[in-house]
Amino acid sequence: MHALEAEVLSVLWSSDRAMTPAEVRSALAQPLAYTTVMTVLVRAWQKGLVERVKVGRAYEYAAVVDEADLVAERMRREYQRSRDPFATMSRFVGRLDATEAAELRRLLDEDLA
Repeated sequence: MHALEAEVLSVLWSSDRAMTPAEVRSALAQPLAYTTVMTVLVRAWQKGLVERVKVGRAYEYAAVVDEADLVAERMRREYQRSRDPFATMSRFVGRLDATEAAELRRLLDEDLA
């Protein structure tokens, strides 16, 4: 995922309803062409990241995955691409602060119980 797609998804995540491309465009921090926003939304829809509903002649878009799921999937893919996944996991865990490590421990205990 590139930065622009992440920014568009962030706008959708912050909304409590589906948004038109024009609404997404106006909520973005950087000024972009309408066609650019449309392209990003259509590609996100093709990837299954957003859903779209026809309203009149236009579409409204809403995220179908939340940020945590998306980041977790990216982390899993990166982990699986590693030539040494266990070393990668060790390095990741080794960089957690005490609070993060305690939360990881709690989650593992919960999932394994």
